[in-house]
Amino acid sequence: MSVHHKIDYVEFPCRSFPATKEFFSRVFGWSYTDYGPGYSAFIGAGIDGGFFASEQCCRTEQGSALIVFYSESLEETCDAVRSAGGQILQEIFAFPGGRRFHFIEPSGNEFAVWSDK
Repeated sequence: MSVHHKIDYVEFPCRSFPATKEFFSRVFGWSYTDYGPGYSAFIGAGIDGGFFASEQCCRTEQGSALIVFYSESLEETCDAVRSAGGQILQEIFAFPGGRRFHFIEPSGNEFAVWSDK
């Protein structure tokens, strides 16, 4: 498969590197490579990307794109998000093709998780 014109990298603002890195490590198993005090690349997300130091955050109510993870077990992932300090923004709901929930991670960015199970 050609990578020409494909999404290759994604970056998110980060208010708290320690809290955000710990959250994504615990819930999704990510690891990191730090590039100075203001940037951390993540590994293991299915796409390359990183966090940059910023007081801003990504929320759909502000017009931000929504990154959606897939889960084999939506309830388990929702519990893991809560246990790791994430805030559930929208509880699990059905939509055509599956179910999902939205959450806020420690730096304030909104994400969603869906499942067809």
